[in-house]
Amino acid sequence: MIDRLKQFFEKRPEAVGQKEGRDPKYDPRVAVCALFVEIGRIDETFTQEELDLVLTILKDKYGLSAAHADDLLEEATRELDESIDLWQFAKRINTNYSNSEKMEIVEMMWRIVFVDGKMDDHEHYIMSKLKNLLRISHKDLIDAKLKVSRSTRRNRTAREISG
Repeated sequence: MIDRLKQFFEKRPEAVGQKEGRDPKYDPRVAVCALFVEIGRIDETFTQEELDLVLTILKDKYGLSAAHADDLLEEATRELDESIDLWQFAKRINTNYSNSEKMEIVEMMWRIVFVDGKMDDHEHYIMSKLKNLLRISHKDLIDAKLKVSRSTRRNRTAREISG
């Protein structure tokens, strides 16, 4: 009986310090970065402004050096190019991040969408698709969109006034 209890607790994710289903060899930031890249290039152009924002997010959010952020971007782009869909990345994010962490990721994706001040049909489509893949409610997706678009507008207006 004691041996069975030990086995049960040894298999529990809390006992090993990780969430069930996590692959300890896979860096989940690669999946996040792959979605950032897909958002940036969904309209068939990955602008320098979008690339700079992705690298800034990686450095700020994850505390990466410029070289490490470049490496992560390169790995994510390679995996994205080899993938047939976005499900594998969403699955890794769903496995490794809480809902509040996923909402932060969604807000960062909206920042990439709005870096040029507008959202095109391709960007709208991919965000709707990712909402489903990441198991985010429509309300949460729209709340994040409004939060980011308001912030982007305020920042753009402040730059126009000062510059």
